Amino acid sequence: MLYLHDVWVNWFEGEENGYNVCHFHEWRKEDGIELLDQVPLLYVSSPLFHYIENDLLELPEKLLNDVFQKAYSRKNHERTQLDYCFVITDGVGILAVDTIGYHIPIRKSRLIPRQEQLVYEMVENHPLADYEFSEDSSTEKEYHILSPSPELMNGLTRKERQLKQLLFMALDGLFTSKNTAEIRYWYTEWAPEKYAYIQDLDFEQAWKELYEKAKEGWSGKHIQLCENLVKGQPFFEKLWEMEVGDSTSTL
Repeated sequence: MLYLHDVWVNWFEGEENGYNVCHFHEWRKEDGIELLDQVPLLYVSSPLFHYIENDLLELPEKLLNDVFQKAYSRKNHERTQLDYCFVITDGVGILAVDTIGYHIPIRKSRLIPRQEQLVYEMVENHPLADYEFSEDSSTEKEYHILSPSPELMNGLTRKERQLKQLLFMALDGLFTSKNTAEIRYWYTEWAPEKYAYIQDLDFEQAWKELYEKAKEGWSGKHIQLCENLVKGQPFFEKLWEMEVGDSTSTL
């Protein structure tokens, strides 16, 4: 088995979509960077890599058995054994995974560029590990407003992705409220030139049209709508402040 040593990781917990597991250039000073003293490296097929990267489904039993208690973290000169922690690559993408004792990929991290290069070199002439898994599960994944498809996040920065997901959460809250006057108001804020048209829309139609327009791209218009929607909602306001405040400084 291949092993990496002294691997810096920045765990993103409970993320089912790979676009939320940030690459090194998007790591922030306040992120909790940890050191893996030793971690197994697995060279796997692309379908399995994407299955692990983009979902929170059961990992292959053979894979879990192969990596069991072979990884160690290090903190303050103290070495701690980890049950199921490993790095996987399909020769293109690279991902560190820690299940924190479960059988699903709870924590995920990218690697720093120097270690990514080392991974590519190590697997260059190494055979693929053969692990059986339910490939159907990876193709059946359904995206929705609280788990947007990668296409809606392509090309966005970490801050923009977080704010776009916050906007979707706020729009989902509007959908739950079923308040026709309110959704007409917000749609008019988005498209004031359509005021007369919007006043004749029922709730479902107005919400759907606003969502369909707001889900594409990212602009100052999106930021304004997001900021206005979260006002007066403490939880959403806190998430907004986390992204627009000083916390967006990168390493």
